[in-house]
Parts: sequence; C-alpha cells; structure tokens
Amino acid sequence: MKKTGLLRIAIGVFMVAAVLSMHSCIVSKKKYEALNKRTSALEADKAACEENFKNLVLEHTALKKRYDSLLAISNQLLQDTTDLNAALRKTQANYEALNNTYERLLSTHNKIINYNASELEKLNKSLAKRELEVGKLQADLSERERRVNELEKIIADKERAVNELRNKVTSALLNYKDKDLTIQVKDGKVYVSLAEQLLFKSGSTDVDPKGVEALKKLAAVLKEQQDITIMVEGHTDDVPVSKGTNGIKDNWDLSVLRATSITRILTGAGVDPIHVVPAGHGEFIPVATAKTAEARSQNRRTEIILTPNLNELYKLLETTK
Repeated sequence: MKKTGLLRIAIGVFMVAAVLSMHSCIVSKKKYEALNKRTSALEADKAACEENFKNLVLEHTALKKRYDSLLAISNQLLQDTTDLNAALRKTQANYEALNNTYERLLSTHNKIINYNASELEKLNKSLAKRELEVGKLQADLSERERRVNELEKIIADKERAVNELRNKVTSALLNYKDKDLTIQVKDGKVYVSLAEQLLFKSGSTDVDPKGVEALKKLAAVLKEQQDITIMVEGHTDDVPVSKGTNGIKDNWDLSVLRATSITRILTGAGVDPIHVVPAGHGEFIPVATAKTAEARSQNRRTEIILTPNLNELYKLLETTK
C-alpha cells in the first residue's frame, strides 16, 4: 500500500512539472514561485518516502529473517516436543515395567523372608533340642566316665589284691618243690595247683601228713581273706579206678572226695566254710593229653582257685549299661 502511494505522488509531481512548462508563459511569477516551493516540498516528500520505503524494505527483510528463525525454532520445538512425548511414553512404559518387576521382587523377597523366618524358627527349635540332647549326652558321658574311672579303680584294686594274695600264698608255700605245686595268676584269679604226690597216695582220698601241713599253711593265709571265693577242684587221669577201692565207683567219685577232704582240712584250719566250694572234674579237664606216665601224673592234681569277690564290680557294670 505504501509503495503504491509513493508512485502516485511521483506521477503527480511529473504532471505538475509538465503543466508548469506548458503554461509557464501564462503563469505569473508569484504563482511560479508557489509552484516551485510546492515542487520542492513534493521532492522532499518523495525523498523522504523513498528513504522510508528503503527502511521499510530493510525492516521487512529483517522481520522476514526473524520470522524464518522463529519458525525454525518453532518447528524444532514441535519436533522436540514430539520426541519428548515419545521418550516420556517410553519412560512411562519402562517405569511401569520396572514397577511391576519391583512388585514381583518385593513379593518374592517377602516370601523368602517369611520362609527363612519359618525355617530359622525350625532350625532354632531343632538346635535347642540338639543342645538339650548334647547336654544330656555330655552329662551321661561324664557319668559314664566317672563309672569307668571307678571301674578301673576297682579292677586295679582287685588286680593288686590278687597279686598280693599270690605273693602271700607263694611265701606260705615257699619251702615246697615246683614239682609238688605251682602258683600262677590267670584271668584275675590265683591258681594253686597241688600234685597228687604231695597230697594223696594212689586211689586214696586221705591227705598225707605233708599235704596236711601244706594245706594248713595255705589256710593260714586264706582265713584272713574275707573277700574271696575258694574253689577246690579235684582232677584225675584217664585210668579207671580199680573196683572196690574204698567204695569209689569212678574218677568222678575220686576227684570229688579228694576235693571234699581238702575242704575239710582248710575249714578245720580256720577258713570260713561259706567261702569254700569243693568240686570234682574227674579226668575230663586234663592239662596234658598224652597217654604217657608223665602226662597222667600232671593230670592227677588238685587245683585251689582263689577268686576275688567281684560283686561290687558287677554292680558297677550293671549301672554302666
């Protein structure tokens, strides 16, 4: 619009100039001057309009650049907004997925915690039960150790008593020959084995004087022993007894009657009868199996077996089962 107005002004100026030229001859000097001023004013307006137009064009160009820049920024902002919305939607989806995963993990964690708490409670109860059992076992073990120590002490005391008894018996029978008697400790017992030639004549149940003397010396030791059992065992060889020998039917009779004779001598010399047990084995527990005279002589014997009283030991063994 402004450009069109400037063109009209310029056209008007040219027309006025032409008119003035054509009618210069008829225009008065005063009018000429007025027109001349008018022309100068129009030319000044024209110049001002042109300058204004130029400024407007420059301003238009600057505004156009500014507009294009703002449009580009707007388009970028629109694109950024679109990208941000897409990123936001993706982030929200990821958040929801993470939240679901978290909820599942939390649920699993709670289940594990509850399970572990239950298992821990069970383990604690089991541990307490085991500790109680261990305590009982330790107490039982301590009691057993005490009983074992007591048992070992009793056994040691019995072994010492047996050895002392053997020594006393050995001292009492020291003057007798080895072929007449032997003394040994076996299985916690003292075995005093008396040969037939020390005690009896062949087939007889009467003890010879030298045998009586030996038995009385033995009785002097045994009557002081109140805590032993005295087993008197008669033994014979495998030769049958002659018929009619003092009314003895066989080797059973002979071995038992000899044991009884020895028992009477021991008890008569002061040994408490309650501790003495006579027995006969005949020829059935030989110490030599050969059929020679020497072997049969070894089998014809009387064994006095001295056994410590083990009642205290047996009672302790019963309590340790």
